[in-house]
Amino acid sequence: MAGQVGSAVAVVAVLAALAAAVVAVLRLRARRGIATAMQRATYDVLHTAALAAEPLRAGLTPATAGKAVRHLRVLVGAVGLAIVDGDRCLAYDGRGAHHEDELVAAARRTVKTQRSVVLNASDLGCDRVDCVVRGAVVAPLTGPGGAAEAALVAVADGQPAPGLVQATLEAARWAGSQLALAELDSSRERLARAEVRALRAQISPHFIYNALTAIASFVRTDPERARELILEFAEFTRYSFRAHGEFTTLAEELRSIDRYLTIERARFGDRLQVRLQIAPEVLPVGLPFLCLQPLVENAVRHGLSRKPGVGRVSIEARDAGAECHITVEDDGVGMDPAVFARDGSDSDDGQHVGLVNVDERLRSVFGDHNGLVVETALGSGTKVSMRVPKFHPQVRA
Repeated sequence: MAGQVGSAVAVVAVLAALAAAVVAVLRLRARRGIATAMQRATYDVLHTAALAAEPLRAGLTPATAGKAVRHLRVLVGAVGLAIVDGDRCLAYDGRGAHHEDELVAAARRTVKTQRSVVLNASDLGCDRVDCVVRGAVVAPLTGPGGAAEAALVAVADGQPAPGLVQATLEAARWAGSQLALAELDSSRERLARAEVRALRAQISPHFIYNALTAIASFVRTDPERARELILEFAEFTRYSFRAHGEFTTLAEELRSIDRYLTIERARFGDRLQVRLQIAPEVLPVGLPFLCLQPLVENAVRHGLSRKPGVGRVSIEARDAGAECHITVEDDGVGMDPAVFARDGSDSDDGQHVGLVNVDERLRSVFGDHNGLVVETALGSGTKVSMRVPKFHPQVRA
């Protein structure tokens, strides 16, 4: 009997503990929750706007408009909402879709005049007994060039009230700003691709000519080495002229640099000495494609090719917590620091080839504080350093 009583007491104690835990969790959730109706309303608006912004930031297409239109309708508070581009309705959400032709015609006029319009029941005649449409507000979606190329159409179940008119105008203005940001992102991507193409065109003539000349010198005297150099040259050019991806990993960039240096050693012989000090943990770090190879080529081409005797190139990549610190240093003839202070362009003899290009690409991806740091002087060699974050949302190697 005493055992049964003890068990019953234990069960009661466990249940009491569980009840106390549930009450504590509920209280904790209540404290963490949004306290007032105004705070809840603010959260709902911001959350809905964020859901609409994500597809709009990808540009205006039927797919992105279809994802954004239902969130925009909630923001505006309309019974129906359409996004119209030119002569077609990209997406429609809510009631009143059977008025699409009339709404598209009104949107076309809005885009042409760049002015919003309010439609009433007489503008949207209908013989359907179940039709709730009694008016609409058509507002231009101002694009990145400052001129509307599309329109936002909010459908009302009565004469459009001033609140609906203002909400539609503000939603159209906000959506237009998201489209402008999308165009800006696209422009940056196009610029980055153009810079990579320019960098390839800038590097390839010098290196290809010298590489082929070096390979030709071994064709008769050492055919096996000539064959190995041809294979290295083929792999180097395949990597340098690849068509996919704006980013790569440090490991891939170093692999291409090793091929480049193999060919340059065939050209310079014992005059070229290379020291590599790479921390294994930074090899997977992502960085812009062809941002390290130009620094090494610059060190060899301008640091050593015009220097008598032996020249040394040092490549170092260190683990620095959240960053990877990379340096390329040579003990060559150096450069005039005033060259960098003029207009950022290469000097007449092609000095610091690619440095400005790489610096701009690093800053555009990682921010202005992550550009190149160049330490040089005539006769004192050159040291170029960069700081690359180990993880960055824009980098997909």
